Amino acid sequence: MPADPFLFASSVNLSLVTNRRAHDLAELLRHLREVPGAVIFFHTHHFLVQHQYLSPEPPNDFAYWVTSVLQEDRLGEQLAAIDMIQFRSLLVLRERIVAMIETYLEQRQELRTAPPGEEFHFREAVTFVMPTGLLAHDLSEFADCMERVGFGSLSYHFFDARLRLERGANDFSEWLRVALGEDALAAAIARLDPYTYTMESLRKEVVRLVRRRLGQQRA
Repeated sequence: MPADPFLFASSVNLSLVTNRRAHDLAELLRHLREVPGAVIFFHTHHFLVQHQYLSPEPPNDFAYWVTSVLQEDRLGEQLAAIDMIQFRSLLVLRERIVAMIETYLEQRQELRTAPPGEEFHFREAVTFVMPTGLLAHDLSEFADCMERVGFGSLSYHFFDARLRLERGANDFSEWLRVALGEDALAAAIARLDPYTYTMESLRKEVVRLVRRRLGQQRA
């Protein structure tokens, strides 16, 4: 029976301003406990598109604000060092950020306040998913499509699938494993840490792994 094709989709994330803002760490913590997951997603992932040509990735927005505005360098370093690849849901990611700030506040007697105009403004990511018109039935077609799709598609299938959709794995690995039975190739792609690649280098690495597998099949 032919495998179900992989349908390449792409996403566009729009930023919505919320009515929430923080002047200090206590207010930042209070809002973090209450905001929806789309806010956490925006402030930890929008840089993937804005800085898609940079590697390694810049820190998340929380780390940047804590360091550059509040000048709480130790906490900022801790927030910037969060290893995104280990989290399978936005809920767990939120809990880690909250726990870090809570621990830090327990050791601080005075809070630094952001200067006027430099408060932390919470934004929410609203995602629109669209078909690209590209689909793959086998490894060869998959490699060809991977070379053509845009960064929005790579971001959707790698990052949205893991965190926003709480699948724990990227869409590419899931399809390769379930539809094609390519367990080893699926595992190799799943082991890639997409946060340490630029979008273009991530694309090239996936294509390299797939074409290497095609070469093994022909041999």
